[in-house]
Amino acid sequence: MEQIEELRARLDMCDGIILDALRMRNKITEDIAEYKRSHNMQIVQPEQEKKKKYFLQNRLQENEHQEEILNVFDAILLNSKKIQTKALFDYNFVLTGFMGAGKTTISNALKHIFAIDVIEMDQIIAEREGMSISEIFETYGEQYFRDAETDLLIELQSRKNIVLSCGGGTPLREVNVSEMKKIGKVILLTAKPETIFERIKDCHDRPVLENNKNIPFIAELMEQRRPKYEAAADIIIPTDGKNEYEICEEIITKVLG
Repeated sequence: MEQIEELRARLDMCDGIILDALRMRNKITEDIAEYKRSHNMQIVQPEQEKKKKYFLQNRLQENEHQEEILNVFDAILLNSKKIQTKALFDYNFVLTGFMGAGKTTISNALKHIFAIDVIEMDQIIAEREGMSISEIFETYGEQYFRDAETDLLIELQSRKNIVLSCGGGTPLREVNVSEMKKIGKVILLTAKPETIFERIKDCHDRPVLENNKNIPFIAELMEQRRPKYEAAADIIIPTDGKNEYEICEEIITKVLG
C-alpha cells in the first residue's frame, strides 16, 4: 500500500506540472494572438500547425504511448485555437452570397482554423422538415421556406463562436438582413458567373437554378440580387482564383480592420 500511495503522489505531482504548463501555454497563446493583431501579422498560418505536428511525431518516434500522447496534444492544439479565437474576435461570422460562391468551403476552413462551430442554414431547415430544400419548395412553396429562414436566424442570436452559412436567398428579405446583423459580421462572398456555373453545374439541390444552369441566366440572377447582397454586407470578398486560406486571411484582415 505504501508503494501505490507513493506512485499516486508522484502522479499528482506530474498533474500539477502539466496544469502549470498548460496555464503558461494558454497565456502564451493569448500573447501570440495579441502580437499578431497589434503588428498586423498574418493570422492564418497553416504551416505552423504542420510544423507542430511534425515536431511532436519526431519527438515521440520511439515512445510506446505515442498514439495516446498525440491524442492529448490534438486536444491541446484544438483548445489553443479556441483561445486564439476568443482573443481575436467577440462576434460571429455570417457568410452570404450567391449559390456556389464558396460559403460551405470557407465555413469549413474557418472551422478548422479557429475551432468554431459551423451552422449551415439550409442543412438545418432540411433536417427539421425531413426533406430536401427542393422538396420543401415543391411541397410548401418558397414563402414557407423563407419564413423558416427568418425563424432560424432569430433562434441563432443566442449562439457564440459560430460561422453561419446562409442560403443564397436569405439576404433578399429585409427582415432577414436585420436578424443576420444581430448574429455577427455579415460577409458577402462573390464570384464571377462562369465560376459559379463550374461549381454548381453538377448539383441538383438548387431549386432556383435546377432548370436554368447556364451562364447567362446565372449572370442575370446575380445582377438582380447584387444590390440587396451588397446592402446587407459588412465586408465583401471576391473568391475567384483564391484558395480557402487566402480567402480566410482576407476575411480576418478586413474584420479586424
